[in-house]
Amino acid sequence: MSSVLAVVSLLLLQTGVQGFLVLLSGSSMDHLEITREAILQTTAKVCKQLASVEGRDFTLPPGPLTVESLALACSSSGSAKSFQSAISDVSWRNARVDIRHTSDVEYHFDGETFVEGRKLITDGVSSVKASIKQENFEEARQKLGDILHTLQDFYSHSNWIELGNRFPHSNLIRSDVSDIGPVADKNTPTCRSCVGKDCQNNILEDIIRDKKLTSGYFSLEPFFSIKPKGKCSHGGLSDQTSRQEPTGGINKDSLESSHGNWHTAAAEVAVAATSQLLEDIRGAAGDTDFLRMMGISKNGSRVLCFVIDTTGSMSDDIAAVRETTSLIIDSKRGTPDEPSAYILVPFNDPDFGPLMRTTDPDVFKAQINALSADGGGDFPEMSLSGLQVALTGAPPSSEIFLFTDAPAKDLNLMGTVIALIERTKSVVSFFLTGSLGLRRRRASDQGQGQVQHSRMVESDSQLYMELSQASGGQAIQVTKTELPKATSIIVESSSSSLVTILQAVRSPGRADNFSFTVDESVRNLTAYVTGSSLSFTLTSPSGQSAIDFLFDFVEVSQGPHPAFAVLESRPQAGECHACNATLLVSVTGSESVSLTEVALVEASGSGRSVEPWNQSAAETSWLPWTESPDGEFVVRLRGENSATTRALPDSFQRQSSTRLRASTVMVTAEAERSVVFCLASG
Repeated sequence: MSSVLAVVSLLLLQTGVQGFLVLLSGSSMDHLEITREAILQTTAKVCKQLASVEGRDFTLPPGPLTVESLALACSSSGSAKSFQSAISDVSWRNARVDIRHTSDVEYHFDGETFVEGRKLITDGVSSVKASIKQENFEEARQKLGDILHTLQDFYSHSNWIELGNRFPHSNLIRSDVSDIGPVADKNTPTCRSCVGKDCQNNILEDIIRDKKLTSGYFSLEPFFSIKPKGKCSHGGLSDQTSRQEPTGGINKDSLESSHGNWHTAAAEVAVAATSQLLEDIRGAAGDTDFLRMMGISKNGSRVLCFVIDTTGSMSDDIAAVRETTSLIIDSKRGTPDEPSAYILVPFNDPDFGPLMRTTDPDVFKAQINALSADGGGDFPEMSLSGLQVALTGAPPSSEIFLFTDAPAKDLNLMGTVIALIERTKSVVSFFLTGSLGLRRRRASDQGQGQVQHSRMVESDSQLYMELSQASGGQAIQVTKTELPKATSIIVESSSSSLVTILQAVRSPGRADNFSFTVDESVRNLTAYVTGSSLSFTLTSPSGQSAIDFLFDFVEVSQGPHPAFAVLESRPQAGECHACNATLLVSVTGSESVSLTEVALVEASGSGRSVEPWNQSAAETSWLPWTESPDGEFVVRLRGENSATTRALPDSFQRQSSTRLRASTVMVTAEAERSVVFCLASG
C-alpha cells in the first residue's frame, strides 16, 4: 500500500453510481484507481527512459507500483509527497466533473455525443500542453483531470467494448483526425428492452455486426424524455430514460451495472487509454517537464520563493538576501535538497511584481543581484500585494520568505491572503527589520527631502505575526545587523523532507506544557521558540522525515453521479448534521504506516479534538463527522510505523502547518422542482 488514505466524512456515499465509480466499491475499478494506475505506469516508463539516457540504473521492487517506490527508482525520493499531491490534483479534478457537469452529457459521452465529447478531449489536450509550456503545471494538472474523466467514460458508457475492442480508440485524442468510425445515426434503433441480467445482451445484433458506435441516453427528469425511439439508455436508479422503451441500460460503471460483466475489460482499456493520452502529452512536453507536472524533480519539489521590499532603507536587507541566496544555492547544488525552481517578487509603493521564475540557480542569483533599493515615499509599503502575487504564482505547499522594514499599506488584502494561504497550504515567514530602520521620504516637488526615523511598532508587526501563524511560518523581528544570522533559518528549512510535528501559539503571560512524539524516522530535530521574555525547558527529547501527509476538505455529491471534489469554500463551523464536507487524509513516505487518530484540534490551545478518527490501518475508512471547531484549527495525525528497528511499531505524530478556519455563514436557497442548493462561505 503506497499510502494510507483516511476519509473522515459527514455522509456515507451510495454505490451504483453513474460513470466509473469515483469512490472505492469492492473489486470494481473507479476513476481514481484508473487515473492513479495510468499515471504510475507512464511515469515509470519516463523515468526508465531518462535513466537509460543518463546511464543510471532503474530498479523497481517487486509488487505493485507505489508512489514511494517509484519516486525512489526515479532518483527523486524527496518528491514522493509532491508526486502524491500531483496524482491527487488530477484525480480530484477528474472526480469533480461528476459534480460540476452532472447533466452535461458530452462530458460523459452519453446520448451518442461522440463529436462533442471528442472535442472536449482534443481541446483539453491542447490546453494541457500549452500550460506545461508556460510552466503552469497546476493548471495543466487540473485540465488533465477534466479530460481524463470524459475519456474514461467513453469506455464505460459507449459500446466500444461490446464491439469486441480491447484497445483504446486512438482517434479520440488526435486533433488531426476527425473520423471516429461508424456511429449509429439518430434514427437507427440500437437496443431492445431488458430487465436485470437480460440486459447483458440488449444491444441489437445489427449494431454489433456493423460495428456501429452508440452510447446510452441519460436524464434526471421523470416526465421529460430526451431519448429517441429505439435508443439505448445509460441505466441505473437515477436514469429516468431506462424506464422508457426500450428499458434497461448499457453502462459498465461497476460490476453491478447493467453491463457489469464488461466492467473489468472497460476499466482495463480505460487505463490503457489514459496512459496513451499521457504519452501523447509527454511527447509534446518532453520527459523533464512531464515529470515536473507530476511533481517529480531530480532535486525534489521544493521551491525557493523570496518576496522583497526594494525601498531605499532595504539596501542592507537585500545584501543579506544576496548572501543567503548564494549560501543556499552553493550548499544545495547537486544534492537532493536543491530547489527545483526559484521565484522572486519585488515590491515597494505603489509598485509590486512582476513575479520572476527560473529553474536556473545562476539566473536567480543574477535576479537578486540586480535588485536596487531606492525611493520610499510614506512609510507603509505594498507588502500584501507582493505576497498575493507570490501565493498565486508559486506552486501549492511552497515556502515563501518576505523581507521588509515597513508595515503594510494594503491591509484590505488581509482576508484574501489568508484564504490563499489556506488554499495553497504554503508556509510564509517574515523577516522584519523595521524597529531600527530609516525610511527616506521621496523628495517633494520643490526637491526638499527629509529623513524619517520610523519604528515598526507592535501594532504594525501584528499583521505579519497573524499571517505567519496562519501559515505555520515565523515572523522574526531583528535589527539589520542581525539579519544574516536570522536568515540561517531559510537554509535549515529548505530541506525536501521537512515535516511539522508540533506547532503552537500562546498568548503572553500564560504558562503551558506541550507533549509530542518523536519517531525513529525523524532526523535533525529542530525546535524554534520565538517571542519576548522567553523562559522554556525542553525535557527528554527522544525534524526531517519521509513520513508526512496531505489533506483536503472535499464536497460530496449524492445525486445521479455520486462523487467528491475538493471543497472550494471553508467547511461549516460548529454542529452541522447536513453539512457537505469531508476530510481526506493521505499519508506519504512509508508503505508500513497505520493511522490511529485523525483529529481537528483547536489552535487556541484548549486541546479539544472534534470527533477523532480511531481505527487500525485501512486503505479507506469513513466516519460521520458532524462538528468542527468554531475558531482556527489544525489537522493532527497519530499512528504507527511498522518499518522500525524496534520490536514494536514506532509511534508518530504529524500536524498541518497551515491553520484553518471554518465558515460561520450558511446560505440555503430553494429553486424550482424543490432542488435545494447549500452554500458554505468563509
